[in-house]
Amino acid sequence: MKPFTLNYARPAAELEFATPYAYDHGLQLNVLFDGRVAARDHALLRELGTTTSTAGSKTHFDD
Repeated sequence: MKPFTLNYARPAAELEFATPYAYDHGLQLNVLFDGRVAARDHALLRELGTTTSTAGSKTHFDD
């Protein structure tokens, strides 16, 4: 039996967006491609609102 909601479920639209930062495992922070800490870039924070990554949720159960 197929659940009722699966009759209407659709895959999420794929967004083509590249984040201007990457997670640095050594620092355990998101860093910009020029090496600066992403959370200290005020223009980036104003534009995106946050610099989230999945690293914390993989290592901490209280996130």
